[in-house]
Amino acid sequence: MSYTESSYENAIIQLFEEMGYTHAYGPDVVRDYKVPYYADELAAALYRLNPSLPDDAISDALYKLTNYENGELVQKNAVFMDYLQNGVEVRYTEKGEERSALCYLVDYSNIDNNSFVVANQWTYIENSEKRPDVLLFVNGLPVVLMELKSPSREETDASEAYTQIRNYMHAIPSMFIYNAICVMSDLSKSRAGTITSGEDRFMEWKTKDGSYENTQYAQFDTFFEGIFQKERLLDILKNFILFSNEGLKQYKILAGYHQYFAVRKAVESTKKATVTDGKGGVFWHTQGSGKSLSMVFYAHLLQSELESPTIVVITDRNDLDDQLYSQFAKCKDFLRQEPVHAESREHLKSLLEGRKANGIIFTTMQKFEESGEPLSERRNIIVMADEAHRGQYGLTEKIKMTKNEKGELVAKKVIGTARIIRDTLPNATYIGFTGTPIATEDRNTREVFGDYIDIYDMTQAVEDGATRPVYYESRVMKLKLDETTLHLIDTEYDIMAQSADPDVIEKSKRELGQMEAILGHDDTIKSLVDDILDHYENYREDLLTGKAMIVAYSRAIAMKIYKRILEVRPGWTEKVAVVMTGSNKDPEEWHDIVGNKRHKEELAKKFKDNNSPLKIAIVVDMWLTGFDVPSLATMYVYKPMAGYNLMQAIARVNRVFRDKEGGLVVDYIGIASALKQAMNDYTVRDRKNYGNTDIAQVAYPKFIEKLTVCRDLLHGYDYSAFFGGNELTAGRTITGAVNFLLDRNREKDKESYVKEALLLKQALSLCSSIAEEHEREEAAFFEAVRVLIMRIQNQGGNKKLSLPEINAKINELLKQSIKSDGVINLFSDKEQEFSLFDPKFLEEISKMREKNLAVELLKKLIAEQVQIYKRTNLVKSEKFSEIMQSAMNRYLNGMLTNEEVIEEMLNLARQIREAKEEGEELGLTADELAFYDALTKPQAIKDFYENEELIAITKELADKLRKNRTIDWQKRDSARAKMRMMIRKLLKDHKYPPEGMEDAVSTVMSQCELWADNLMIV
Repeated sequence: MSYTESSYENAIIQLFEEMGYTHAYGPDVVRDYKVPYYADELAAALYRLNPSLPDDAISDALYKLTNYENGELVQKNAVFMDYLQNGVEVRYTEKGEERSALCYLVDYSNIDNNSFVVANQWTYIENSEKRPDVLLFVNGLPVVLMELKSPSREETDASEAYTQIRNYMHAIPSMFIYNAICVMSDLSKSRAGTITSGEDRFMEWKTKDGSYENTQYAQFDTFFEGIFQKERLLDILKNFILFSNEGLKQYKILAGYHQYFAVRKAVESTKKATVTDGKGGVFWHTQGSGKSLSMVFYAHLLQSELESPTIVVITDRNDLDDQLYSQFAKCKDFLRQEPVHAESREHLKSLLEGRKANGIIFTTMQKFEESGEPLSERRNIIVMADEAHRGQYGLTEKIKMTKNEKGELVAKKVIGTARIIRDTLPNATYIGFTGTPIATEDRNTREVFGDYIDIYDMTQAVEDGATRPVYYESRVMKLKLDETTLHLIDTEYDIMAQSADPDVIEKSKRELGQMEAILGHDDTIKSLVDDILDHYENYREDLLTGKAMIVAYSRAIAMKIYKRILEVRPGWTEKVAVVMTGSNKDPEEWHDIVGNKRHKEELAKKFKDNNSPLKIAIVVDMWLTGFDVPSLATMYVYKPMAGYNLMQAIARVNRVFRDKEGGLVVDYIGIASALKQAMNDYTVRDRKNYGNTDIAQVAYPKFIEKLTVCRDLLHGYDYSAFFGGNELTAGRTITGAVNFLLDRNREKDKESYVKEALLLKQALSLCSSIAEEHEREEAAFFEAVRVLIMRIQNQGGNKKLSLPEINAKINELLKQSIKSDGVINLFSDKEQEFSLFDPKFLEEISKMREKNLAVELLKKLIAEQVQIYKRTNLVKSEKFSEIMQSAMNRYLNGMLTNEEVIEEMLNLARQIREAKEEGEELGLTADELAFYDALTKPQAIKDFYENEELIAITKELADKLRKNRTIDWQKRDSARAKMRMMIRKLLKDHKYPPEGMEDAVSTVMSQCELWADNLMIV
């Protein structure tokens, strides 16, 4: 017995019943099928949760819940989420006076005061009729929609569930006004997202209690119990779903499990710190895992947990301040207050003095250094420090030796920034947020903030799909840097390691003037740019969206790189840009290139736009922290960086995007040892997994391994003719390989091949620059075979399989040497569309040499036609399905040869074609023919009636149904009964069916229902 989708659905229902949910089976609930919510439960809940409100107020709430202004679905959903989290503002009249109040939809403080229902097969009719697999209703509101896929069917998975959910959003959009969470699951993988989430942003929930242990292979019940325990579901609905307003677009964000549990821990730690030592702790979540959003969730939750404290957010640089402020500002509706910038120390003081609670104030550390006087002695201030790490938070005093105007040495006492902040906000509580670990020897940070609250390391983030790994490729030797330069670079690293000491920084400025001259030498810049262009154009330009970043040593060198690129590629004026701060001392020719603040904002917008022509950004410091472009996959480094700064910079390429395998850092300056050193403070797992990310030692061996696997899966097929032959030979070799894998005895090999060839493509995307040409060519062949199989299996029915067309693609494919991102369309010419009803095409299929390929193609095409029939013609779809299934079963069991099954399938194709023509001969439309087929299904029926009489019954039946198409007979039993009576009366008037053939009526009735399902809804 197979474990079907229905079995899985029942298991989920049982799991929810064990969690205390009430089960409702959709067909058993008497309701209006055009109402998306559970009306009876909702009305009862509103009265139960708001006992002090009169009927008028409840009616007003119900009206607002069910009537939304015209607009996009996302906008309506944002209004609903505000109602759900904060209550509906209602107006009513009491004793002649108009009053207002909040009508709450959920009782967040008393779990048992709420209604929790898990429902399956819940029919809802809007643009068409749909039945989502499972819905969760909280107080009658369908806040969770789940689409399940059979765990035992190879051809379907959670990705198909995602497509289904997106289709639902067009077919039954009103259901999604009330949606908080969408779930897709196939037992092996369960993932949750929102109505705006791309498939890659649907995330697993890997723990029930916040532990990161054993999270790699979480069981399906961990996912459901982790999110949907009643208390946790309400907490997530209230505190962990927000909208981020990105200009004209809104993105709805559901916290990941790592964010949920870490923020909860941080709030508890903060509450404890407010009444003890003021050390809230350090929140270390690796770069790219959503730290900024975690800070928003934390700030939101503090408002209720600590009775509206004032929050001061401190960053160490203006650009970081702008980026983090921007994230908070985008979420101001969720935070229910607008964050403000402190323009100066005095402004910060006035902002703190002007309130006793609330407020989210952003400032930089420099504002505190202006004076040590207390700004506020209030206790209900929480200081959130972004990127809390060494060098920013010194508690001790230092003596700095400087010269005065007379040239005399003067000793000046310098107080650590952390000490100043502590003195200016003496009773505040401090919490540090960081994307990189605190150095082991760094006691300062721990003295300010305390120990770690939560650690979400790189290993966990990559396992969870929250980030992608970053790989490393050295191209230092290409520049042939001499010993003097390499010595200077080593000196630079030494200086960076002690950069907190002012006298060392002065020494740096003296010594590294030489380095600027050497690294900026015209010949060196030419060599650098030539190699970057070679690497980019041959291996990275056609990967994903082609976005790349060049990190330059200095502003002057950035300009030289830019000018050299445009010398060599004069047509790239829109493709490449310089992003750096400007100065009044800059040469005049720089001004237009560097531009003002607005120009940089415009460049940022373009670089984040995947369709923009801007592909390469040359940067110095800007955009190296807090700047996210998910499709960015390549970073060329020509600047010594170490420690925190290095890890922050390379994390620009670790964001999740489509099937991105990872980010690639191409090193021209020798950062390898600095990378290893920076990893010393990471977790043991991170050091083990990412301490060595050299593509030659990590990605290339994986590529060779997958190359070998693909060779093994094609063992027995000689594809050597692909190499060095002409295009026709190459094309035949590819289709021959597809035919080989489509053999019925190689079903498992074919499935494995499709997966392994994709992994091969992804591995090569990282190491193509060091792979041999013959290896890249072989990988290109394997990729072409994979793509062709996918085209036939997934989309094969709508484009012609044309050998000349395939041949035309091969040369381009070889030239690109695996530059493809898997979307090579080997059936791309729209003029060559074909029809299953074209006799010439059927003849061409029968003559194909690749018989396995012909079988697969025919099966796909005929299955699509049967699906079309299934939506309109009950009788013919059943007949054609049976014929096809029978033929395929006999073929797979070895009872039919390739030639025989092709002949059977071609006969079936002819029958389908003839069936289409049959209606035209009888003078019937397609839907009338469906009724005619239902009436004439019993073999002997034509012995009792003339054909003209059957046609007359058909036309009258169709006419009656069309005239009554507005009757909601699919929704109410009374209407359904009325419709059935109408059909029975019509048949009885024509003395149909003959005695002893009463079963014929049920066939006609079923056809009427099918017609109504697909054609009545307009």
